[in-house]
Amino acid sequence: MAENPGPELMALLQQFTVETDRYVDAVSARDSLYRTDLNALGVMMGAARAGATVTPGMLRSELHLSSPATTALVDRLNNAGHVKRTRSDVDRRQVHLEMTDKAMETGGKLFAPLAQHISGALKNFSTEEQQLLATMMRQITAATIAARDDVVQPPPK
Repeated sequence: MAENPGPELMALLQQFTVETDRYVDAVSARDSLYRTDLNALGVMMGAARAGATVTPGMLRSELHLSSPATTALVDRLNNAGHVKRTRSDVDRRQVHLEMTDKAMETGGKLFAPLAQHISGALKNFSTEEQQLLATMMRQITAATIAARDDVVQPPPK
């Protein structure tokens, strides 16, 4: 291994990103789902883990969609049986979106092979090494979000 593994790590992260995109493209095509639909379900799964309520406005913001595109997305997911719309108990004008069991099954079917292969690769590392990798991935994800934010709203000079 090189003395400074930074350049190789950057290249490997880039390759991982490309291969992940290729995987998503492959399962999207196989199961006739749009990438935006999968991204929406991913946002909803993350929100569920965080205990957050998902609304069409949240999806619009998270996915950088227009209002008409968000409506079309929610309609597609609803018609496919992946989401259920409910009205807020507090403000009846607000719509909440909930993933259905079908969406969870579909997500499992789509991403189980990837998770299985990655889990197999992670078994080659000790618990301590996996903890280090988890720390690295959290920091890399935060750095990626910060870079995206800089592009969207450059920092003041």
